[in-house]
Amino acid sequence: MSYSTDPRAARSREAMITAARRLLVDEGPGAITHQRVAELAGVGRATVYRHWPRPDQLLLDAMGGADLPLFKNPASPVRPWLRRELRQMADELSVPAVAAMALTLARSALSDPVIADRHDESNRTITARIAAAVTLAVSAGELTTDATPLDLSALLVGPLHFRIVIQHAPVDDALLDRLLDSIGTWVT
Repeated sequence: MSYSTDPRAARSREAMITAARRLLVDEGPGAITHQRVAELAGVGRATVYRHWPRPDQLLLDAMGGADLPLFKNPASPVRPWLRRELRQMADELSVPAVAAMALTLARSALSDPVIADRHDESNRTITARIAAAVTLAVSAGELTTDATPLDLSALLVGPLHFRIVIQHAPVDDALLDRLLDSIGTWVT
């Protein structure tokens, strides 16, 4: 029986994916390490490495079926809700392991088609969720904007990545407010 069809290996893999998804939802991407996944899944760390030699592969597989919590279920008024979501994203990205993972995923997506597909799927999800929130704000009369969904995610999320990952600087509340102001005119 080959490794890939061994039922024990399949059960271990499923336990590890379940553990990684639980860590992702409960604690964020920075919690997904080979050690933490092994502990939660009840397997040896070498088993996790055998399935996922690189941390970015493990994170992407965990994200693949998980319903990421960011920008999910927008609520009115939208601006404070969106600000809280941006703050959560900035706080998570400020964890050095998460920032390193973001860079690794972006780099890996350039050369690995499987990682590129999953990376693109995550980007589409975030873009669609932000667009849904903005659509809610527009329909409620809270916001006027002519920004496209792709522009919205670039205007809101892109600067967070740049500030934290490239500039190695914190995101303060004033920056979050400027980002929100950049997408249109908010009615108060």
